[in-house]
Amino acid sequence: MNQTDWWRDAVIYQIYIRSFADGNGDGHGDIDGIRSRLPYLRDLGIDAIWITPWYPSPMADGGYDVADYRDIDPAFGDLDRAGRLIAAAHELGLKVIIDLVPNHTSVEHPWFPAALAAAPGSPERDRYLFRPGAQPPNDWRSVFGGPAWSRAPGDPHGEWYLHLFDVAQPDLNWANPEVRAEFLDILRFWLDLGIDGFRIDVAHGLVKQAGLPDVGHDTDDVLQPPNRLDHPHWDRDEVHEIYRSWRTMIDEYPGEQIFVAEAWVANAERMARYVRPGELHTAFNFDFLRCPWDAGQLREVIDASLAALDAVGAPATWVLSNHDVTRHVTRYGRPHTAGRGPRHDDSGPVDLELGLRRARAAALLMLALPGGAYLYQGEELGLWEVEDLPEELLQDPTWQRSNHTVRGRDGCRVPLPWSGETPPFGFGAGTPWLPQPAAWKDYTAEVQAGDRHSMLELYRAALRTRREHPALGDGGMRWLPAPDGVLQFARDPGFLCAVNLSPVPVTVPGEVLLSSAPLEDGHLAPDSAAWLAGA
Repeated sequence: MNQTDWWRDAVIYQIYIRSFADGNGDGHGDIDGIRSRLPYLRDLGIDAIWITPWYPSPMADGGYDVADYRDIDPAFGDLDRAGRLIAAAHELGLKVIIDLVPNHTSVEHPWFPAALAAAPGSPERDRYLFRPGAQPPNDWRSVFGGPAWSRAPGDPHGEWYLHLFDVAQPDLNWANPEVRAEFLDILRFWLDLGIDGFRIDVAHGLVKQAGLPDVGHDTDDVLQPPNRLDHPHWDRDEVHEIYRSWRTMIDEYPGEQIFVAEAWVANAERMARYVRPGELHTAFNFDFLRCPWDAGQLREVIDASLAALDAVGAPATWVLSNHDVTRHVTRYGRPHTAGRGPRHDDSGPVDLELGLRRARAAALLMLALPGGAYLYQGEELGLWEVEDLPEELLQDPTWQRSNHTVRGRDGCRVPLPWSGETPPFGFGAGTPWLPQPAAWKDYTAEVQAGDRHSMLELYRAALRTRREHPALGDGGMRWLPAPDGVLQFARDPGFLCAVNLSPVPVTVPGEVLLSSAPLEDGHLAPDSAAWLAGA
C-alpha cells in the first residue's frame, strides 16, 4: 500500500464494536478490547480498521441511533481511550475509519426533544421532517418494516415525523442549512482528533424529493436498491452537492483522510456517481456482495463495476460480508447463493463444508481483483451466520418491526471467538451479549494460528502476497480464455488468478503461489481458487 492514494488499494477490516473484543468484562466489546487486539490485526496484514458507531446511543439499532456525535458511549469507553486507540493503531501502521450516521439521529439526540417542545413550523422542528394531518403524509415504508411515519408520544401537536428506519431514528431534514453546517462541524471534530476517514451510513439517503410524493411501491428495503432512478427518498441527485462540500472540507486537512459510501443503488453507473472527482473516495461494491456463486454473473458484475469506476477515475472496493447481511459462508452453502439482505435471504438448509470451500475461493478472487477490499470481522476465521439465537435475545429492530416474522441481523453480529474450548472463547471475562455456538471452539483465532490449512492462515498468506506482489492492488486486469464455469484473469507483471466455479476439476497453468484447496496433478478442484505465477 502506497502512502500516496493509500485508499485506492487498501484492505480495511470492519470492526462491529459490540462484538469484537471486550476489555472490561461486561459482555460487550469496547475500545480497550480493540486496542488489545491491534497486534492481531497488524499480523493479519490489513491497512486500516473501520469501527461501527461508538457514539452515545440508546442502542435501538446497534448504535446507528446516535444521541451525541461528538462523544463516546460510556459502554465503549471515552474520548481519551479513543485517542489512545488511534495513536496505538497509527504506531502499528494502521489507519482508523469511523462510522458517520447522517441520515437520522436518535430520539434521544438533544435536537429531537427540542423539536417536540417547539411549535409546528419552528426552526427546531425544521431540523427533522414533521408533517401535520389525520393520516401519514405518504406511503413510505420503514426499512425495518411497517410505515415510515409515526406520531411522537407526548407531542401535543400530534404531527407525524419521518423515520425510514426505526421509530427511534427520526430522519434529518437535509434541506435545512443548519443540518448541513452541523455535520461539517462534526467531521472537523473527529478529523482534529486524528481520524483517517469516515464510512457514510446510508449515503444514498439524506435527501428527500420536494413534496414527499408516494413511492408507489417498488421496494422498501435499504438492502434492495430502488428499481427506478427517480425514487423519492433513495439515491437522489441532490445528495451529491452535500458530498462535494464534504470533499472540499476534508481535502483542506493534511494527510489523506477519506470517505467510503454505503450506497445501495440500482447499478454500477449510479454507484460511480458517488466517487466522481471532487466527491467521495470509494464506495462499497454491493453488486459483488449480492452476486450468486456463478462464473458468468460474477464476470458481468466485475466488468460492469470496473468499467463504471474507470470512467470516473475511481478504484473498486470489493466486499463479501458486513454487519447488515448474512455471512457469506452461510450464503454460499445454500442452494440459492445470491446475497439479498436479512429480510430476503433464503433460510433453507446450509452445507457449511461447501460454504467454507466457496468462501476460501471467494477470498482469493476478491483480493486478486483491482482496487481495495473490506473484510468483516470473523470472515478470516470462517465464521458462519448464527441462525438459532434464542428469540428472547434478538435485538435487531427488524424483529420487532416485522411482528416477529424476520429475525434480522443479529446472527452475523455474534461476538468473536478468540481462544479456549468453551464460550466466551476469550472474548472477555463476562457473558457475551449474544451467545456463541459451541462449535466455534474449532474456529478460534488461537486454534487456527499456525495451521497452514486454516482460513486464518489463508487470509494471512493472501494479504502478505497481495502486499508483496507488484501486480496486486490498484491497476488493471485482463480476462484469459477459460472453460465454462471458470474465471481466469491476468494482472501484470506476472500474476494469474483462476477460480473454478464448475462441477469438475480444471487444469491451470503456471506455478502455484497460493491456493484455497490443494491441487491434484495440476488440477483445480471445484469451488476453489489459485494464484499463479504467470508470464
